[in-house]
Amino acid sequence: MIAEADALHARVRGLIAHGGDFDVLARDLARFQHAHIPGYARLCAARGVDPAHDPPRALPAVPTEAFRITRVASYPASLDAAVFLTSGTTAGARGSHPMRTLATYHAAAMRGAEPLFAPFSARVRMLAIAPDAPDSSLSQMLRWFLAERGDEGSRFVSPDDLGPAIELLSDTRAPVLLLATAFAYVHLVDSLQGRALALPRGSRAMQTGGFKGRTREVPADVLRQMIGATFELPRTEVVGEYGMTELTSQLWATPETGSTEDAWIYRAPPWMRVVACDPQTLAPLPDGARGIARFEDLGNVESAWAIQTADEVVVRGDRVEILGRLPGATPRGCSLAIEELLG
Repeated sequence: MIAEADALHARVRGLIAHGGDFDVLARDLARFQHAHIPGYARLCAARGVDPAHDPPRALPAVPTEAFRITRVASYPASLDAAVFLTSGTTAGARGSHPMRTLATYHAAAMRGAEPLFAPFSARVRMLAIAPDAPDSSLSQMLRWFLAERGDEGSRFVSPDDLGPAIELLSDTRAPVLLLATAFAYVHLVDSLQGRALALPRGSRAMQTGGFKGRTREVPADVLRQMIGATFELPRTEVVGEYGMTELTSQLWATPETGSTEDAWIYRAPPWMRVVACDPQTLAPLPDGARGIARFEDLGNVESAWAIQTADEVVVRGDRVEILGRLPGATPRGCSLAIEELLG
């Protein structure tokens, strides 16, 4: 089993680096997970499908809620290299995504972030306003960014103590790449008490994440405008990252992916597909229709190659517009899938 998984990881990293046939690899990942993850086998059986003869698009996705309820992995916990936890929410228990190797996550994160780094021809000063937490997949990705693309002054700054961040940003004379969650940006803007802090020309700000039950929420477009105004950046240089603990790969929204001043347009990398689905039936919807997002992430070799979320999206080819979480209770289709997976 481990040798088979290692071979699949190598094939995925090869596709990330050089391209390849998405559907062939997706089918092989689905077969592997069907054979070694009992919950996924139950989910397929309940839907009357089998990766041995049904195409990937006909196969079910694992709801993100399942990562909170049960372990989603093809191997025993004794082999975990890392276990990433979701942010705490009002729902209580945190979801977990175990990984036996970080090599595929590293390959997907660094290759996928190329649009973020496109304006910078050399290492750039990065400031990550986030906890440097070992159980956070976001923190792990930011550590790689700082180590491999940041200059010697790049660092983490705690969101609970923004004084050092304000001091560093005030003193910088070269372009800077500011990396933070949505809530950290709100806290940073509040700390400046209406004062603008102009960043040098060529700087860029990356925003990721939502508010996860925080008491103050700001609409995404309003926050993007606030960040641009506070740091005197063109709105196109306030870029978006979409990721989640349950995924290995990310979506990026930058001018290089087609984003504009008015809207973030995310692009799925070649090793991930996003499909808008009907919330009730989870059936794929036509290109351009509004539905809840199914992510087919080849990076999830030993967990769930396809996951189903309650985030609303409009997908046109590899371009994705993210509209926020579907209001109300867990969609019926996701609830049913959880029941089928648990058996």
